Amino acid sequence: MAIRKLLLPLTGTAAGEAALATALMVANKWNAHVTALHVRVDSRDVAPLAGEGLSGAMIEEMMSATERESSDRAQAVRAMFERFVTAQGVVVGEGKFGSPTATASFASITGREEDLVAQQARLADLTVVPHPEAGEDVSSSDALHAVLFDSGRPVLIAPRTAPASIGTRICLAWNGTAESASSVQAAMPWMQKAEAVRILTADEYHRRGPAAADLLAYLALHGVHADISTFRPVDRDVGAGMLKAASEFKADLLAMGAYSHSRLRQLILGGVTRHVLENATLPVMMNR
Repeated sequence: MAIRKLLLPLTGTAAGEAALATALMVANKWNAHVTALHVRVDSRDVAPLAGEGLSGAMIEEMMSATERESSDRAQAVRAMFERFVTAQGVVVGEGKFGSPTATASFASITGREEDLVAQQARLADLTVVPHPEAGEDVSSSDALHAVLFDSGRPVLIAPRTAPASIGTRICLAWNGTAESASSVQAAMPWMQKAEAVRILTADEYHRRGPAAADLLAYLALHGVHADISTFRPVDRDVGAGMLKAASEFKADLLAMGAYSHSRLRQLILGGVTRHVLENATLPVMMNR
């Protein structure tokens, strides 16, 4: 299925700028529509956090300050959006079937970002999220996990800096799981348009399920001609080995399943998903 609608949660950070540039690049590739969504903090959420001993006037002032800050950030994000779409030559307006060019629109709503983004993502072909920067852009990480676990749709994690290209040389990480099978489905339209496709596999990465050779035959039925590369972990780290193999292939898109084990175990013990999230310098499309 071709990509027609992208959702882009924007928070206004430097990582958000790179994500916006990445999303517009994807939209231009597919003549798709980008909905840039900024979720404003609800000032009423401040009241339960105020604690005991604060007067009504103090709580009201905290809510007013939160509202002012939220309004200022929304205006800054809107200005960033308008600057980028103008520079990219993207038409601002609602998307239409058969549009000959990419289009984009901006929306600002109030509430909990992780809840609203996951809900909106359910009717998007792809959600592009900023790279999760520890300590700088915590909300984007929340949005990432919300889309992965609560939308049922693929998510594209933008790199820290906008890529020069996307989807011309694709690496597909395969370990035989249901999650990696979902990533194959999401990446299929990309692979059918790509110049080169490589399946990445490793003994340390594979789980119970079809082998890479089986995937190769399956892709051929869909007109995708790929090759197989068996990579090795780097310093016993499977994620590092995967990224090294993608770099050697000069990939500009990595498609993979996310969290074959529980999210809690991954966050505590690390794992392939976590390493890729923290260290990838290319766009990564993940599926659950």
